[in-house]
Amino acid sequence: MQSTAYRLTELFLIFVLIPISFAIPYPVWIKLVIGVIGFAYVIFVLLRIEKFRVKINKNLNWKLFFKRTFLQLIFIALVTSVYVFFVDRTNLFTVVLNKPLLWIVILFVYSFFSVYPQELIYRTFFFSRYQKLFKSERLFLLFNATLFSLAHIFFRNALVMVLTFVGGILFALTFNKTRSTLLVSIEHAIYGAWLFTVGMGNMLGFPS
Repeated sequence: MQSTAYRLTELFLIFVLIPISFAIPYPVWIKLVIGVIGFAYVIFVLLRIEKFRVKINKNLNWKLFFKRTFLQLIFIALVTSVYVFFVDRTNLFTVVLNKPLLWIVILFVYSFFSVYPQELIYRTFFFSRYQKLFKSERLFLLFNATLFSLAHIFFRNALVMVLTFVGGILFALTFNKTRSTLLVSIEHAIYGAWLFTVGMGNMLGFPS
């Protein structure tokens, strides 16, 4: 399971073939089974092969992390607010204003049951298994962001692909620097929560 050929085959199946297949119409229950089996495999490899252990790095610079994340959030907030205002004004802050309880519930569920598993797969697992296969760190980070974007191809929305690619770049940079699943999950949750809040939730599969 540690050979280059095995890892490349594994990468293709998990990060290319399965995401593309999810964009093809076939029974949802089959997709769910594939997703569950795939996630179980990722967890197995992380724990048994890569010896991953959940731990908090006491040397993390939380102040710097939140400062950088907040500054990036300001830029994201400005751009997305202007976009929704001109393109889909009726949805601007619609959920948080009209259904605040739903907004809170969705943000909680999203953060714990969507964001964290995504970061386990696309950052913790991906970096552990494949980073050594790349000589160029920059190329590896771009490749990771591209595959993260590809994971959202089932939305069949070009803007979603662009947003998730940009997000993938930010998350890859954070994980590459901190090696913290917790920090990158917090960052991912913050940006995703904002997109839902500003009124882009329908496009990204959030209930409204």
